[in-house]
Amino acid sequence: MRDVRMRGFAERADVTDVESFLRAEASALSAEVVDLLDCTGRVLAEDVISDVNVPGFPRSAMDGYAIRGEESFGASESAPISFELIGTSLPGAAFGGTLGESQAVRIMTGAPLPEGADAVVMAEVCQENPDGGAVEVAEAVPPHKNVGAVGEDIRSGRTVLSQGRRLRPQDAALLASIGRAAVGCVSRPRVRLVVTGDELLPAGSRPAGVHIVDSNSVMLRSLLARDGASVLPFEILPDDPERIRDAMGDAAANVVLVSGGSSVGQEDHAPRLLGELGSLDFHGISMRPSSPTGMGRIGSTFVFLLPGNPVSCLAAYEFFAGPTIRQLGGRSRDWPHRRTVLPLARKIASAIGRTDYVRVAIEGRHAIPLATSGASILSSTVRAAGAVIVPRGHEGMAEGQEVEILLYDEEAAGEGEA
Repeated sequence: MRDVRMRGFAERADVTDVESFLRAEASALSAEVVDLLDCTGRVLAEDVISDVNVPGFPRSAMDGYAIRGEESFGASESAPISFELIGTSLPGAAFGGTLGESQAVRIMTGAPLPEGADAVVMAEVCQENPDGGAVEVAEAVPPHKNVGAVGEDIRSGRTVLSQGRRLRPQDAALLASIGRAAVGCVSRPRVRLVVTGDELLPAGSRPAGVHIVDSNSVMLRSLLARDGASVLPFEILPDDPERIRDAMGDAAANVVLVSGGSSVGQEDHAPRLLGELGSLDFHGISMRPSSPTGMGRIGSTFVFLLPGNPVSCLAAYEFFAGPTIRQLGGRSRDWPHRRTVLPLARKIASAIGRTDYVRVAIEGRHAIPLATSGASILSSTVRAAGAVIVPRGHEGMAEGQEVEILLYDEEAAGEGEA
């Protein structure tokens, strides 16, 4: 393997070739059993088929009186029909008898319909006698009116949730309603962060002297949480090849993210170590920023060499590591950003054969490019509302051209926000 330290890249791979390679090589991890209370946000590894009806009994859809509907025909405010009141049905406490001719049972919403009854008349059109022995009904109800039928919500034997679905809170509630205490989900990818650099101080420290504070691990942990990964314990490592080698070879990880040491400097050990431990499939990519990005595999573990400059680290993660982690976790590889289309306030310059990740602000319903370089200027991503991708086949984008913006925020950026 050619050592590129202090020499530069002989050639750079195309972004689309790297993406195609990763898409072909990654596949969803095996399934694991996940407790019902922890399943929200996870991806189903199986179809869920209900083996019960919901509801499992006919139940009242409102507070009122259970009767035989046909016996109320002809009832009106001026000519109510009287029914003998023989008991009460409550949720979880059904009336124990059988409804006979011209009889009624007081019933609450969700309570089981008494045997012999087939309709519920709402309380608002009924009047109980003072002694509680009878109720007068002033409105006719047909059979089955205001009654929830067996299996009205979910039928036994029905597929209620399909494999590949990312579970939402209401999905977890549905699982609870059919009696599932656990469900099979795609395992969460286990990710090892390898943060390197003699100049780095732990997050939470203050910059001091010639040392800077590690910000990449903070950003990466948030991105990994968004993409459904589980982060293994990590620490900042010095530029010591043996310690970096040991961390990169973590057998517990499905993915290793190396932050820093990926380029061609004297202390950029990661590419050589990856090639020795496994395969360095790509190193150097025709993109801006993030051109020193590399990736490969150690056994079945994917290893991504992310540049130390924060914007480059972000772009490399979004293009390559993020989609792969989502695919391993059973999610879509697509970028998980909301999108909007706006005209450019000024042109973006690029070059044919290179993919650009351009941060933009939004002001007055226009997209304003903030920078096409400056990979170490983390504050540019804070000022930006999102990013525009300039594909490899374009020399740039003209002023006034409508462009698709990948929005950083989950909520829409308001007009005039930057």
